[in-house]
Amino acid sequence: MQPSVPAITPQHDQAARLANELRGIDWLQLLEAWGLRLLAALAIFMVGRWLARRMSTGLGRVLGRANVDGTLSGFLGNIAYAVMLVLVIMTALAAIGIPTTSMFAVLGAAGLAVGLALKDSLSNIASGVMLIVLRPFRAGDHVVIAGQEGTVLEIRVFQTRLRAFDHRVVILPNSEITTAPIINHSQLPQRRFDVTVGVGYDDDLHKARTLLLQIATSDPKVLKDPAPVVQVVNLGESSVDLTLFAFARNEDFGDARSRVIEAIRNELIGNGLNIPYPQRDLHVYHRDADGRPIADILLRGVADDGDLPARRER
Repeated sequence: MQPSVPAITPQHDQAARLANELRGIDWLQLLEAWGLRLLAALAIFMVGRWLARRMSTGLGRVLGRANVDGTLSGFLGNIAYAVMLVLVIMTALAAIGIPTTSMFAVLGAAGLAVGLALKDSLSNIASGVMLIVLRPFRAGDHVVIAGQEGTVLEIRVFQTRLRAFDHRVVILPNSEITTAPIINHSQLPQRRFDVTVGVGYDDDLHKARTLLLQIATSDPKVLKDPAPVVQVVNLGESSVDLTLFAFARNEDFGDARSRVIEAIRNELIGNGLNIPYPQRDLHVYHRDADGRPIADILLRGVADDGDLPARRER
């Protein structure tokens, strides 16, 4: 009985053709051509990455010696490293023989798409760089930003953190800060506080002004220069309003203002001056314009509504 011959399938035919093609390849020539390119690309990548890291570190040191904020120097160093690393990768791919023109076009389109998707985040980054470079405030400053008041804890690339007086942490996006008014109470070493107090119309204004000035000048935490000033600012409904303008150092502001207000209350009362309460004059009329008693008119109106029993006839 003759042995059976296996049938030749299409898969066997494809495998045979692939084996013939592989045997026809000059592997030594291929290794010489592509192996050297791969080694060159790997060398370019390794050396380029090392140089990018060293250059970004050197940039950070230069910015540090130039008294640039640490957050900004670190951010710029990372950006420089990323840009140089992209250039190194493109150079390595070009060494292999891959055309880089189309890759640059793809990267540009991808960068545009990412920029449109992350426009708010990029706006925060740009605003953060502006805040760090221009420095309208620094960590530790007492500021009012976009209606939020507190002490600056940290300025980051994306956001700024404040500590409110009740020890809440307020996080503000940098893009909102650069478009909002900024009040920096710590920009100058001293700060003015105003205290308005009312005295009666029958009181001696000269005496009141003298007392207010004495209170301010005798407090050790109130600055002598600029000197305190008292001005009459308003003729109110029940009082004549005077305002004391005085200066204190930033660190003494709250304490100095509280001490002065307490002393004003005690001294004005102790020297016979009045701090009047708001007054209203109430006029009570017992008769109407025709001379009829108001009480009779009211009682007659209630009786007409049926709320009072009718009088019995005697």
